[in-house]
Amino acid sequence: MASRILLTGGAGYIGSHTHVALVEAGHEVVILDSFANARRSVPDRLAQITGRPVQLVEGDVRDEALLTRVLVEQGIEAVVHFAALKAVGESMVRPLDYFDVNVGGLTALLRAMETAGCRRLVFSSSATVYGLPEEIPTPESAPLRAMNPYGQTKIIGEQMLDWLGRSNPDWAIGVLRYFNPAGAHGSGLIGEDPHDTPGNLMPFVAKVATGELERIAVFGADYDTPDGTGVRDYIHVEDLARGHVLSLQSLLDTGQGHLVNLGTGRGYSVLEVIAAYKRASNRHLPYTITERRAGDVPISVARADKAAGLLGFRTEKGLEEMCASSWAWVSTTGAQD
Repeated sequence: MASRILLTGGAGYIGSHTHVALVEAGHEVVILDSFANARRSVPDRLAQITGRPVQLVEGDVRDEALLTRVLVEQGIEAVVHFAALKAVGESMVRPLDYFDVNVGGLTALLRAMETAGCRRLVFSSSATVYGLPEEIPTPESAPLRAMNPYGQTKIIGEQMLDWLGRSNPDWAIGVLRYFNPAGAHGSGLIGEDPHDTPGNLMPFVAKVATGELERIAVFGADYDTPDGTGVRDYIHVEDLARGHVLSLQSLLDTGQGHLVNLGTGRGYSVLEVIAAYKRASNRHLPYTITERRAGDVPISVARADKAAGLLGFRTEKGLEEMCASSWAWVSTTGAQD
């Protein structure tokens, strides 16, 4: 059954791919985005992919009055909340901005949803909430202990949602702890396109492959990992988008919340990702080993069985497909307007 869904931050990397997945699943979708970290060409590209006009509201997620008006006037039945600042390294030098947007924005959204009587929410969380995990792969039951302000904002967000759900059983909330999204849409029309020097590995590698950046910075090669570089669980962004659709559908169908990891359960090192991207692009990818980056952890890999059991979620695409789709995106489309 089609529902009216609001995507906050829906013009961003994960939001735009989720928009496509939701439309393909038959939902009516409204995007709210400030375009602080999204390209203005994205809505036109989404319309080209889906064959349908994009319903867009430009605004800040901290604007409670605007959110309330959109929720009421658009008859929104559920919200998928992406709008947030998300770079680990940047959060170490701009912590107040991260608490302002990530915690303040979520607070404004929840107040607006309460006013509008809309109590179905999918929340974009992160594996950074686990900090330096003791157990690899890491289950959802692992202790929460952020190593950077970004991760701390996600812990606070999860705690807010937990207390809200306890206070009012009418709420149904899906908390999705992502591991490392990568890749691009198969159309080549949307993908990860950061305004500045990327904080995540794959878009950094992509910019070296296209010649926009000179070489890849590998932050630390002395970790206790097979090749000394950090290991991450990379998940194709189209798989991740499908996970949001499954989460949302579960909330709408059952009225029951859930908290799950979204990952593959398999980790790849920085050097393995560079090698895979080299194969996909057939380009020389020079790199330099530098000092460890503040806030990073050596290994981050999901235990992914809970999402499979609760939502029927399983990943379909591997690292080679992530690199190939990313390269197709950056080599044929380039930077968006």
